[in-house]
This record gives sequence, structure tokens and C-alpha cells, in this order.
Amino acid sequence: MTEIVSFFSQTGFSNLSLGHVVMWLIGLTLIFLAVRKKYEPLLLLPIGFTVFVVNLPLTSLVGNGARGPGLFTFFFHYGLEWEILPSLIFLGLGAMTDFGPLIANPKTILLGAAAQLGVYVAFFGAVFFGFSIPEACSIGIVGGADGPTTIFLTAALAPHLLGVTVIAAYSYMALVPIIQPPIMRLLTTEKERKISMKQLRPVSATEKLLFPLSATLLILLMVPQSAPLLSMFMLGNLFKESKVVERLTEAARNELINVVTIFLGISVGSTLSAENFLQARVFLILSLGLVAFVISTGGGILLAKLMNLFLREKINPLIGSAGVSAVPMAARVSQTLGTQADPKNHLLMHAMGPNVAGVIGTVIAAGIFLSLVE
Repeated sequence: MTEIVSFFSQTGFSNLSLGHVVMWLIGLTLIFLAVRKKYEPLLLLPIGFTVFVVNLPLTSLVGNGARGPGLFTFFFHYGLEWEILPSLIFLGLGAMTDFGPLIANPKTILLGAAAQLGVYVAFFGAVFFGFSIPEACSIGIVGGADGPTTIFLTAALAPHLLGVTVIAAYSYMALVPIIQPPIMRLLTTEKERKISMKQLRPVSATEKLLFPLSATLLILLMVPQSAPLLSMFMLGNLFKESKVVERLTEAARNELINVVTIFLGISVGSTLSAENFLQARVFLILSLGLVAFVISTGGGILLAKLMNLFLREKINPLIGSAGVSAVPMAARVSQTLGTQADPKNHLLMHAMGPNVAGVIGTVIAAGIFLSLVE
């Protein structure tokens, strides 16, 4: 009988808590959203499963007990704390990015900058609610709707918030087609939504090749702390635009980014234990992240409207909402609302300008936050 009791005490059944069950439901919900709703499935699926499994008692996957560091602790330590996984994601993203629309219409970079407004509003809001400066930085960056940048900054400044900030960032990215359209309609008139923009000029191969080099030089001189993400982003783009390393380009945007995404999901999910996630302030963080995303969407639209007061060739304000970093989903939403107002209105390539500018803007914001704390 003693042996039976001893064996039972070493099973997960004897160590179950209500918190574990709640986290199972959260993990299963993420899996459901990934599989049935196709909301960011490449990341939410591995995160959801990892949340489920790390909340099985006594598994030691996150390194507790006498066995030392667990399997998932290895991924977190070497992948996130050493800034490797987010940087490799950016290498792949750079290899998939076309800066042509931004080069053809450089004033749209202002829309990407304006869409970072929510990042700073959420930062000050988090400080107001009593979060520390590093925590407030990690919460604010959610407004940029850029998952890898959120991971990079939170892992550096507030790793205990990593799971919730990443879930918030990717959830709002996935919900762009639901969250953004009401805001876009509220802040624009039907006449503004019908504004037609002329076709972008062709961008030469030389311009595309010089852009990652010049952007790297300028931005890293201003914000050196953004180097891990920005340098890899521009290197990936240089691979693509050079046209001489097709094998590296294909590897970066296919095999490499796919493998890294798996490890990234495991690393993030491993932080979502019941004791870390089931806290009252988690819901405040999610709320602040949503407010940041809404304000970021509105910031780009309102700046476009302001610019139209001075421009001869008007900008359709709908493309301002694409200044958030959800590439290319936010640009597609701009296109959808534009064609609803006028079926002949084609805004996708115009919206890609502020969309990729938003990626750069969020990386710069992360660098500013890092310099603020350090």
C-alpha cells in the first residue's frame, strides 16, 4: 500500500490544480483558433500545444526539480535570451520583403511612423497603472503588432511577461480584419475612402539594392540598440535584391524561418505556466495592448488626413492603417475597404509602403526602449 501511495504522489494526478486545468483550456483554445479559424497558425499552434504540455504537473520541461534545466528551458535560454530566434525570423522576413512601394512613395514612411503612436500611449498607460519601466516598454511594443519585435524586447527587459505580450501581439495581428475596419470607417468619410491614387513609379534594381544598405547605416547610427533585428532584416533583403544568392534567399524565407518558428513557438509557450499567466494584471496587459493597437491604427489614418491638407496628390487615408506591422494583412484590409468604396480602387501596393515602414518603425521603437532602460 505504501508503494502505491508513493507512486501516486509522483504522478501528475496528485499535483493537479485548477490553474493547470484553466491553462489546458487556454492552450486548447489557441490550438482551436489556429486550426479552425486559421489565426496565425504557424505560431499559435506550437504555442498552444506547449502551453498545454508545460502545465502538465511534474513534466520538468521548463526545468524544475533535481533534473536541472528542462528541454524547453534550453530553447528559451539559447533562443530568446541570446536574441537568436527573433533575429533569425527577421532574416527570413527581410528575404520576403519588397521595399519597392516605400521607395516609390517615400512619404508613406511617415504613416508607418504615425502608426507607432499606440506604442508610446500604451507605455505611458502601463507606467500610470504601476508597471515598472521595463514592463511598460514590453507592454507598449504590443501596439506595433509585430510578434518577433515583441518577443525580442520582452525577452530582454521583462521575460516574465513574454507569454502574455506575445499572445497579445499575435492575437491582435490575427484579428486585424476584425479590429481595423470599424476604426477605419469611423475615421474616414466615404469620399476619402474613394480617393484614387495613381500607379507607383517603377523602382530600379539599383535603388532596391542600395536601400537596405543606406537604411541600415542611417537607422543604426541613430538607434544602435535596434541592431540585432534591423541588421538581420536588411541582410535578408540584401540577399533578395542582390539576385546572386538565390539559394540563401530561398533558405532564409523557407526552411530557416519554418524551423525557427517551431522553436520560437515552443520558447514562448514554455513561459505560459499557470503561476505566470493566471494573474489579474495579465488582463490589464491584454487591454493595454488592444488600446495600443487601436490607437496605432488611428494614428496612421489621421496623419494621412492631415497630410492631405498640404498635398496636391491626395493620399487615401485607408493606407494609413497599414502602418501597423501586420504584414501583409493590414495592407490587404486597406485594399478591401478601398474596393468596397470603389471597385476600381486598387490600394494594395500603396498600402505596402506604410506596412513595411511600420516594421522598421516598431524595430526603432524597440531600440529606443532598450536605450531608455539601459
